This record gives sequence, structure tokens and C-alpha cells, in this order.
Amino acid sequence: MNKIQSSCIIDDDPIFIYGTKRIMKEVHFCDDVLVYSNGQEAIEGLTAINEQGDVLPSVIFLDLNMPIMNGWEFLELFTKLPNHNIDDVTIYIISSSIDPRDLERVQNYNIVHNYILKPITHKDLEGVMEALEQH
Repeated sequence: MNKIQSSCIIDDDPIFIYGTKRIMKEVHFCDDVLVYSNGQEAIEGLTAINEQGDVLPSVIFLDLNMPIMNGWEFLELFTKLPNHNIDDVTIYIISSSIDPRDLERVQNYNIVHNYILKPITHKDLEGVMEALEQH
């Protein structure tokens, strides 16, 4: 499996972030991990990367429930970014609940590949890597 160059975690839970980064390292998921604690920080950081002409992370793990700017608000702004590699970005929604309305709403975004229940496991990350190889 090819290692992913960079990924991004957008979540306000430091314990989840710590655990996910540890598992990413164990399965050799990616070289670099960007972390933002809410959608506002993330949209500002990713917009800056984009404006510098740098490549955005190929995988974004996005929590829906965060303070300041939630995952839905982030998705709305992110999909409007003028971007040279937005087609190469895959977003995975990460959540601790299976609200059928969220699962239905996710279908409105082509950029969202799947919905992963917290906590992320080795198997989840291996599945993401396999899906990206087939993409």
C-alpha cells in the first residue's frame, strides 16, 4: 500500500487526536498530519495552503460537532475553495453518533467518501488506504 503524503484531522477532542495519530503511525498511514481543533481554524489553514499553491492533504478526517465552526459549516466553505487539487482530496466524516439525518446529509457532498464511527481503528485506516488506491 502506498503511504499517503499528508492528511488532516479536524476535531476538538485532544484524546481522539492523540489516539488517531498514534494509530496512523502504527499503520504507516501518512508522512504528515495537520491538526485543527475546529472548522474555522481548518478553513483558514487550508485556504492559506491553497493560496500558497501548495497541495492540500489528500485525506481529511472531519468531526461534525465542534465549537466555533462545525463540520457542516466547514464543508460548505471548503467545497467553494478555488483549488487546483480539490479533486484529489477525500473527506471522511468522523463522529461518535449514527444520526440517520447526518448519514443522509453526507450524501449531498461528493467530496465526502464515508462516515467512520469513533474511535478510528487500524482496520478503518487500512480501509481508507485501500479505497484511495482504488480511486
